[in-house]
Amino acid sequence: MVRIYYREGKQIKRETDVREIAHLKTILWIDLQSPTQEEEEWVETKCDISFQTPQEIVEIESSSRYFEQNNTINANSNFLKINSEGYSIYPVSILIREGVLFTYRSGDSKTFADTVRKMKVSQETFLSGVDMLLLLLETRIESDADVLEGLSKDISNISKDLNREQKAKQNILLKINMMQENTMLLRETIIDKQRVLSGILRSQFFPEDRKERLRIVLKDISSLLEYSTFNFERLEYLQNTFMGLINLEQNQIIKIFTVFTIIFMPPTLIAGIFGMNYNILPTSTHQYGFWFSLLMMACSMAGMWFFFKRKHWI
Repeated sequence: MVRIYYREGKQIKRETDVREIAHLKTILWIDLQSPTQEEEEWVETKCDISFQTPQEIVEIESSSRYFEQNNTINANSNFLKINSEGYSIYPVSILIREGVLFTYRSGDSKTFADTVRKMKVSQETFLSGVDMLLLLLETRIESDADVLEGLSKDISNISKDLNREQKAKQNILLKINMMQENTMLLRETIIDKQRVLSGILRSQFFPEDRKERLRIVLKDISSLLEYSTFNFERLEYLQNTFMGLINLEQNQIIKIFTVFTIIFMPPTLIAGIFGMNYNILPTSTHQYGFWFSLLMMACSMAGMWFFFKRKHWI
């Protein structure tokens, strides 16, 4: 599907028929969402551009993430997507040529829908594709900020769970691990945008009067990076605290078993001595010998118990 946003007077209109490109004058943005091969070739021919292949878009090398060619800015960036299965990333290819923004992506995204909605609110402020690009990036950064805020709330809830009765320790540990993965994934996408925007800022094809706004976006990205670092450190602290609590609980259990083992050692020794098969064993022939041995066992257990209590070991 191809969406073409163009200016007609003071209004910005949308066209979905790719064959109308030749008849539209003031085109601001051409958004290609999972286009057919025919649609892609039509846009490339009429606009004199060349999109990268899906394999080239996902490359992580700096030369593939940002480059300039034939008066065209080419940038590839990963956007974060939240679905029922969790967090995932999808690549977006961005091109700017002669003031027109081209975006190439697969699948739908809330970021692009929010960008279009904001564009409709103040249509008169968007004079070129550069303005559309800045709005798209600002919308994406705002969305990343919301995700970070949501992660921060989830981390606070886990922190509260640690102070309550621990009913499902494994689930809490899995939640912490999942949030660490999500934080790292979000941080990766933010760093990716920072690298791309830094390249655009240095470009001679990007308008000078828009670079100040681009610097503001970069400052926002730096703030998000610091926030994500804080979240990751907080998760690491919670993980260490949680593991420490588990270790304390395990040590307490081992301590109890150890104490009871030591308490029963004297009675075991007495039972072993009086259980020897010797005729000269004291009290072996006495009518109260059995009860005397039981009394010695009980006294030895009580003595050990009192000793541990006095030492505050139990």
